Amino acid sequence: MYIRRAILTWEAPGWIFPPFFWIGLPLASAGLLQDRLEVVYSLTMPFHFEDKPSLIAYVTCGDPDLATTREVILAAIDAGASVIELGVPFSDPLADGPVIQRASERALKHATSLQHVLTLAAEIREHSQSVGLVIFSYLNPILRMGLAKFCQVARLAGIDGTLITDLPVEESAEYLREARKHDLATIFLAAPTSTDRRLKLIADVSTGFIYAISRTGVTGARQQITGDARVLVKRIRRFTKLPIAVGFGISTPAQFAAVGKFAEGAVVGSAIVQLIEQNPGREAATVAKFVSQLLAVGS
Repeated sequence: MYIRRAILTWEAPGWIFPPFFWIGLPLASAGLLQDRLEVVYSLTMPFHFEDKPSLIAYVTCGDPDLATTREVILAAIDAGASVIELGVPFSDPLADGPVIQRASERALKHATSLQHVLTLAAEIREHSQSVGLVIFSYLNPILRMGLAKFCQVARLAGIDGTLITDLPVEESAEYLREARKHDLATIFLAAPTSTDRRLKLIADVSTGFIYAISRTGVTGARQQITGDARVLVKRIRRFTKLPIAVGFGISTPAQFAAVGKFAEGAVVGSAIVQLIEQNPGREAATVAKFVSQLLAVGS
């Protein structure tokens, strides 16, 4: 593990910046000038996966509101989550099951945008320099912001990596150029149906870790993890030494512990989002307790 430090200069007349990271998002008071800003960014290298499995926690940002999302994320970090996936709500989440679909609908009712998620990321980074932060998004919101601008602002906000769910690796050349220019880890999904040729391509262009989908279909909690997950991880290891995280369907301590026998990370998403939905007013405490239960069994 090592420390990396970057001194970043941002010039953006006419923009007002949030405190600490000052990432250049237009939040309020148009006309207020901030002509020059130097940011010193120092943090430990993310995605170190010291535990097995390390917990990667997914949240849909803005569900039920951004303030609650912030509380939930900080509670999950305090409870031991190693990586946080910041889900950007989208109107047509084809890869997601009903739990995350409903969460996206709730977030979009509050007009939660990619800009809001990046601002939230900067606030989270202010409180925690060691946790890994990943933007988990469909491609459309990123294209709307502009790929180059997104990568630049994401890095300034303290984001460590990005996972674009509907961007095929075969069409990712421009994204890879911009992400590497700004030192963002590029994370891709590998499915049980992926050919060996495609798995090698994913391994060749991935940095940070590889996200192995435990089964075909959409996101959502399941009663058991299929044997496809173990087989897929074994196939991926033929092409890379990167950490591998397994996701889609992990919702119980027993499943979490089982994944730790063959993968470095376990992604828990729908189970957390469902707890948020079912526990209004107690979201952060409920998620923190759940995260602690998972890690107690996995350790």
